[in-house]
Amino acid sequence: MIPSESCPIPLSDYPEITIAHGGGGKLMHDLISGMMRRVFSNPLLDAQHDGAVIKIKGGKLAFATDSHVITPLFFPGGDIGLLSVYGTVNDLAMCGAKPEWLSAGFILEEGLPMETLWRVVQSMGEAAKRTGVSIVTGDTKVVERGKGDGIYINTAGVGVIPDGVEISPSRVREEDAVILSGDIGRHGIAIMAIREGIDFQTIIQSDLAPLDRIVSELLEADLDIHCLRDLTRGGLASGLNEIASAGKVSINIRESLIPVRDDVLGACEILGFDPLYVANEGRFVAILPSENAEKAVDILKKHEDGRQATIIGHVAEESYADVIMESSIGAERIVDMMSGEQLPRIC
Repeated sequence: MIPSESCPIPLSDYPEITIAHGGGGKLMHDLISGMMRRVFSNPLLDAQHDGAVIKIKGGKLAFATDSHVITPLFFPGGDIGLLSVYGTVNDLAMCGAKPEWLSAGFILEEGLPMETLWRVVQSMGEAAKRTGVSIVTGDTKVVERGKGDGIYINTAGVGVIPDGVEISPSRVREEDAVILSGDIGRHGIAIMAIREGIDFQTIIQSDLAPLDRIVSELLEADLDIHCLRDLTRGGLASGLNEIASAGKVSINIRESLIPVRDDVLGACEILGFDPLYVANEGRFVAILPSENAEKAVDILKKHEDGRQATIIGHVAEESYADVIMESSIGAERIVDMMSGEQLPRIC
């Protein structure tokens, strides 16, 4: 098939493929890289960052967007309102930006109780106040009953990047340290537990949290941070693979150094999940020169959401763009991008 102006990518590249429920994993990564980036290609998009870093007269801006389709709308530790604000704020923070302005687009299903919408809007207001952002524009659409799952929210945000800050996967270098900001897997397991009505004796709370202030402190400490990435869909494994691919480096990590709570680990064993691939909404990795790593960990540990921060590995010399993990018994294995379906509607 010859590409045309209306269809620049041969559909034969994607034979008999449909979009899976949940929309995550290697398939979505390949579609974004092979279809959307090929059509929309430009230097800002090709940087493969959490948002676009735009140079303007007098400085730089970061621009990010995210859509939120979680079910249930309210869950232990948060709701779709908090998630929609924190999600975009965190993407901007991963670019090294101070979040300033957000837009909010609502897709509402016919029959949605006004009380539910009011609770969500109040949560968004609280989250905006906590992070210091202003919701300055938006849009609302209503779809027919049964076609909207209650409410979907898209937020886009703009933040200002301070002078001298340059955060990008392209800056990752050999021997850089890889720091994980805290325990992993809680958000995905919290959603699955309440959705499926599973009783794990203790209520597992989502790790949902804003990351702008904790990142700001790291940047103010002048640690020459090379890359930041929040660990949302696809978890730690996918986040590290994205960095390795974009930065053309290999990353080595140690399983014994990755914090996972016992209740989350037990739930993963019951449900057949690998904590490395379970989504988080308040965790990130920071990659920076090894000599600055301990100071960065000390800064993170001063915050509630960074108490379990630890160095989990380093950037290797090889440029195979892969992630290699040393298991607790000393064996090594490649940690791939998630290849199967993701947990549906977790963010």
